[in-house]
Amino acid sequence: MKLLPITLTTCLLLCAQTLAAVEQKPNIIFVLFDDMGYGQPKCYREGTEFKTPNMDRLAKEGLRFTDAHSAASVCTPTRYGVLTGRYPSRIGQYGVLTTYSPPIIPQTRLTVASLLKQNGYDTACIGKWHLGMDWGGKPGTEKTIPVGTRLVMSPNAVGFDYFYGYTHARNIGTVIEQDKVEANVEEVETQPRLAKKLVAFLDHPARKEKPFFLYLPLCPPHTPIVPAPEFVGKSGTKGKESPYGDWLYQGDWVLGQVLEALERNKLADNTLIMVSSDNGAAGRSYAPLRGAKTSIYEGGHREPFLARWPGKIKPAAVCGDTICLNDLMATCAEIVGAKLPDNAGEDSVSILPDLLGTAKGPVREATVHQSPKGDLAIRQGPWKLIFLKNGGRELYNLQTDLGERNNVAEANPEVVARLTALMKKYIAEGRSTVGAPQKNDAPMLLEGSGGGKKGKKLKQRGAQEVALALNPDFD
Repeated sequence: MKLLPITLTTCLLLCAQTLAAVEQKPNIIFVLFDDMGYGQPKCYREGTEFKTPNMDRLAKEGLRFTDAHSAASVCTPTRYGVLTGRYPSRIGQYGVLTTYSPPIIPQTRLTVASLLKQNGYDTACIGKWHLGMDWGGKPGTEKTIPVGTRLVMSPNAVGFDYFYGYTHARNIGTVIEQDKVEANVEEVETQPRLAKKLVAFLDHPARKEKPFFLYLPLCPPHTPIVPAPEFVGKSGTKGKESPYGDWLYQGDWVLGQVLEALERNKLADNTLIMVSSDNGAAGRSYAPLRGAKTSIYEGGHREPFLARWPGKIKPAAVCGDTICLNDLMATCAEIVGAKLPDNAGEDSVSILPDLLGTAKGPVREATVHQSPKGDLAIRQGPWKLIFLKNGGRELYNLQTDLGERNNVAEANPEVVARLTALMKKYIAEGRSTVGAPQKNDAPMLLEGSGGGKKGKKLKQRGAQEVALALNPDFD
């Protein structure tokens, strides 16, 4: 008789543990390469000259999207969209920021990090920030800030429990931890330091106690091209391309460090990892796509996008649905069962149905893109309508003309009218998703758009940011 209570208690305990396992929230990792073109990973172009074994591994073990896009064709605005789920054109952000540019994400705006933090996650950003930092002035130069200098507002203020990285590629050697400059190092040393920090983060015992969100914005293959000595010549890339190929290979190696740490700590099975890039390759176009970084054409914003979630995502799957990097926020919200308020994630759509293979049709009604010049575009189904800053209109059917060579606007006035009306609706309502209308923080103009910031100083700063964005070696 004494055995019965013990057996019953054991049974109840096992049931409770099983229920907890079922309800356990997944860890979420979002890896963002910098300037990686759609045609660079081998899993996207068989004849590539570059080695990306860990991206190729994810393609085999998870899902490969073939129609994924960034909201912009340069760095800063894309990253704004990733973390807020909002089109950067709504704040007039077309260019890229500098070392002392103020933060463009206010503390009052919900981010992916603050959303997940509210839902019990530890949150970390390790890598390139490029969304503005408040230093309380200019304590150093554009390239170097003295060790010990503290930030007035750091990434910690918008939801990240931990930050380790740098402001942007031009001062990659100034390394910041939390809200203080930790070190000034040679450029070649920064990426290895970041790799050690991310491995330490994943190896920490706390990772087994709470779910975590890791945002990992890498530097490669963006300039400066500084492969560590142990990677020089290891990519097999020939001639003058060798340093670039080694640098890209080192970035893929960092991804491999993440995968190894997940396996070592038995975290892989309950981790959703997504890998993409912020825009097209700088000065490198990959047929059949037209254009590269800074372009409103597909080469500027069509990105590689891979996702692995063991037991949830089928291995070696391919999805042709159109998605946007902005969709990270709504996807995370659906995963944790959170409802986004009307003033958050206005342009974010959950891609969870695509990830799980349960989608009955396109998850997005349409997708908006921008270039630093101020060109805007709207994509719906096979159709892409471009609103050039100079007032011109171009319409392409990407199903039959992925290279965007044949402007069919004149032959399809009804499509132009329909997409123009939809774009105007998105602008007027301050959102492209269901919810209460919101106000844009800057004018979104279909002619003369770009850098639409109020005030003389802000307009001047906007023009400077656009000029920097058009310099492929800056951001």
